[in-house]
Amino acid sequence: MERRVDGPSSARRGFHLMQILRGRWLMATVSFYILFCSGATYIFGIYSGAIKTALQYNQQTIDTMSFFKDLGANVGIIAGLLNEIFPSWFILVVGAAMNLFGYLMLWLAVTHRIRRPPLWQMNLFICVGANSQTFANTGVLVTFVKNFPQGRGEVLGIIKGCVGLSGAIFTQIYYAIYGNDSRGVILLIGWMPSLVTLLFMYFIRPITPAYDSHERKNFYHFLYLALFLACFLMLAILMENQLHITSAGYKAFGAITILLVILNVIIGVRAETSFLAQVEGRSSSSNEPMKTVTAPKMVNLESLNSMNGEASKENGLNNSEPGQRHRSQDNRNSGTVNFEHGLRQTKFSDSASTAQLEMGGDEAVQLSKQAPANTISPFANARLIRRLHLFYKTWPKRGDDSTIPHALLSIDMWILFISITCGVGATLTAIDNMGQIGESLGYSTVSINTCVSLISIWNFLGRVIAGFLSEILLRRYRLPRTLMLTIVLALACVGHLLIAFPAPGTLYVASIMGGMCFGAQWPLISAIISELFGLKYYATLFNVGSAASPLGTYFLNVRVAGHLYDREASRQHSALLLTTGSGSAASPPTSTAGELKCMGHECFKRTFVIMAVVSLFASFVSSILVFRTRKFYSQDIYSKFNVRPSQQDDEQKSVPLTTI
Repeated sequence: MERRVDGPSSARRGFHLMQILRGRWLMATVSFYILFCSGATYIFGIYSGAIKTALQYNQQTIDTMSFFKDLGANVGIIAGLLNEIFPSWFILVVGAAMNLFGYLMLWLAVTHRIRRPPLWQMNLFICVGANSQTFANTGVLVTFVKNFPQGRGEVLGIIKGCVGLSGAIFTQIYYAIYGNDSRGVILLIGWMPSLVTLLFMYFIRPITPAYDSHERKNFYHFLYLALFLACFLMLAILMENQLHITSAGYKAFGAITILLVILNVIIGVRAETSFLAQVEGRSSSSNEPMKTVTAPKMVNLESLNSMNGEASKENGLNNSEPGQRHRSQDNRNSGTVNFEHGLRQTKFSDSASTAQLEMGGDEAVQLSKQAPANTISPFANARLIRRLHLFYKTWPKRGDDSTIPHALLSIDMWILFISITCGVGATLTAIDNMGQIGESLGYSTVSINTCVSLISIWNFLGRVIAGFLSEILLRRYRLPRTLMLTIVLALACVGHLLIAFPAPGTLYVASIMGGMCFGAQWPLISAIISELFGLKYYATLFNVGSAASPLGTYFLNVRVAGHLYDREASRQHSALLLTTGSGSAASPPTSTAGELKCMGHECFKRTFVIMAVVSLFASFVSSILVFRTRKFYSQDIYSKFNVRPSQQDDEQKSVPLTTI
């Protein structure tokens, strides 16, 4: 009885459930589910007010917490290094545990179920909870890109788009479950991502890429459903902003949102069955040639064994000759080693004897004792020089798999790092302060939540548009992906200027611009890193690039935005006291927690003029990378990843039939 050891041949007996469950496309569907729950850091503007009120923090303290949130959400080097050692499911388990711990402790503190923690503990809780996002992104994104190496812009666009859309999804589910209690969203982002990750973590695993004629078509089907979900969320946000929605209406919106997310499984199952049908067709068409080739191979193997037996007998009769040959070879090798050793010893003795001739008595004796110790340093220096020379000579070309030291010392990586620090840091400052910006300009709570949801939706659209559009421009016109990053960084200046010089309703436009530009940067950055430095250490290098974001956020959000806001609030407080008198009944602008509030467009004017200048500088730095990589992007960068059916057929023919 004979059977084939390769998996796809079992498709002849029908597509079993396990074949579909273990396929690439169901892995893709499950990846979308996990990533739809991995963007809790983007709705910080919804629950930051609850933290500020419950714990009586000022704006600079909230911005400090926001920095630690961004630090945890973007510094995923530990997750990347662990991904090089452990399987993906282990990375996801660690991330789920960190997410549950961090946000659960944050919720307990805000609801006063535990004693009020000191500020450093609150920073630790939100940093740990946000850092779980890097574990989910690393475990899913890196595996996804390796399973689908072609069309990297499209792949990263839809993957990053799912993360960007998660904020609006969380908002609808939060309204459906907890109503207007903004503290409930902290609990929601604590238990929901952990539960989804633990349910689907075993589906995330590396699968050998295979040729699928409908691969791009399937990705576009996922894209169309995601766009439909985004349109529905946009409609729901507008209705919630313009109409009075009852509790039943919020629950209906939440149920429809969950249903649209679940519908991705239909696309995944259809894509996997289509792929299995293609494999079955190729296997059946090559069935007859495989049978005719197999029998001669079996005969050749038997004749080869008989020839090997005769050869072994001859070797047994002439056993002494190989021994003599080995001994002569060893003598030659030992003679070479002894000659090199004697040459080094002769050089050393000559140098030592020359020194003894120039010196006399005790000095010569002392030199002869110190000579062996002094000779170690030149040899060590020479060894170091040889290693540095070898490190430089083995420097990989753009597009080849770079080692981590090569990538970290690359000029391209440093240019990209500076661009991320300035560009992402500036747009993230606008996103994190959206609640306080709307409050200072007199927007209602519902309007502020609308702006936050608009950021999430356009964050998704920016990621999808940047990923798919950059891929189309790269394939058709060889337009460098780095050029599109430069354009996105320049467009971000418009959103910053709309906040610095506001007009009625411009905050909605600024939310759209900020969300779109922030989202568009991430698939471009991820694709550029994978294209310039390869996929071998992509898990670590991707997280190294992401680590630039919290660095920019600290300087731009904490040291600039928070400081200038509190200074303007103090100025308004002092001016009001001078105008009304310290004993007047009129009170200065304060929040319910008692800290100073800043009202008016002056609160963030200087901040976002600075953000516009920083984004323009980031665009200029990115243009240098465009100039450096123009020749690299003028060629087919995916040529080594191309897989054709003929290659797979050859691989299937080479798999022998085994007898049970």
